[in-house]
Amino acid sequence: MRDDVAHEGTRVRWTVALLLGCTFATGVVDAVGYLGLDRVFVGNMTGNVAILGMALAGGGELPVLGPAVALLGFVVGAVLAGRALRSRQAGWSGRAGLLLVVAGAVFAAVTVVLALAGAQVVGPDDAGGGPPWLVAVTTVMAVAMGVQAATARRIAVADLTTVVVTSTLTGLAADSRLAGASGAQWRRRAGAILVLVAGAAVGALLLRVHLAVGPGLAAVVLVAVAVAGRRALPTSG
Repeated sequence: MRDDVAHEGTRVRWTVALLLGCTFATGVVDAVGYLGLDRVFVGNMTGNVAILGMALAGGGELPVLGPAVALLGFVVGAVLAGRALRSRQAGWSGRAGLLLVVAGAVFAAVTVVLALAGAQVVGPDDAGGGPPWLVAVTTVMAVAMGVQAATARRIAVADLTTVVVTSTLTGLAADSRLAGASGAQWRRRAGAILVLVAGAAVGALLLRVHLAVGPGLAAVVLVAVAVAGRRALPTSG
């Protein structure tokens, strides 16, 4: 019995660590999307919805097409991953790891395209928002993030969606000792927030090197997460 409890604790810790890795990757590519691809989030769809609303009201010359296609791409990715995982039980599985490899491969392909095309950072001062094909790049990145988010949802660790931390921050505050609660899971919640911040900071710094470097790092992280999960966690197929 004691061995079973210890094994379960190890499994949970590994799963949390792996999803934190995915969260870091989200921070990286969202920084690339927002700062380098004309203010578009590829993982944080709440941000895109807000940008769309403000843009449709004529606020601040905000982009419309980029956030709209990112939303569509994210939904497509989530649908595809949801179908792929429909027959799998909650928790880590071989199929979940495979989907993260697929998402990593997408970011690797994006890296190659951006590098070969010599793409430059597209900021708010760039008239026209950069070349039209960059919208396709944004869409593909959002598809990969939709795959990651749906996979994390099936893995089902509370407070670790890997793409947003609003609910995580709410839980951290509402369940804290300051709120008269036990403060349970505060390390996990705080870790998710800090890791997302760290990923975004790294992504922003990498833009000083080249637009392609951030997606390349995300690809490496997601594949590493999948490999580590395969080695450390028993899978259900």
